[in-house]
Amino acid sequence: MDAQSLSIDWIAAKQAEEEAIAYRREIEDLLAKELVLNPASEGTANFEAGEYAIKVTSRMNRKVDSDKLQEIAAEAGLSDHLSTLFRWKPEINMTKWKSSSNNITDVLSAAITTTPGRPSFSITKKEQ
Repeated sequence: MDAQSLSIDWIAAKQAEEEAIAYRREIEDLLAKELVLNPASEGTANFEAGEYAIKVTSRMNRKVDSDKLQEIAAEAGLSDHLSTLFRWKPEINMTKWKSSSNNITDVLSAAITTTPGRPSFSITKKEQ
C-alpha cells in the first residue's frame, strides 16, 4: 500500500471511530437516565439488567487555580498543608523557555526529562 491508500483508509477509520464514540456516548447518556444516576455523585455503582452486570464509576473533574490557592492558603495560615493536600505539576512555558538566557535554562534543564512522543496524525482530503 502507498501513502495515499493508507491516508484514505486512515480517514475512513477515523470517521468510523468518531461515529462509534458518538454512538457509545449516546447509549451511555440513555443508560445514565435509565439507571437514574446522580450526576453530582462520585464512586462506583453496580446494576443488573437481565443477563448483564453494569458497573458505573462516576468522577468529578477538578481544576485548581494554583495562584488563588496559594493566596488563600497564605491568608489563612495554611500554606504548610499545600504540599500534602495537592500535587504540583510544573509545565514548561516553551515561549518563555526559548527566550530565556542559557545560563538559566542550562541549569534548570537538569530537572527535565525529554522523550519522544507518539506521533499524531490529522489527514484531510484535498479540495480539487
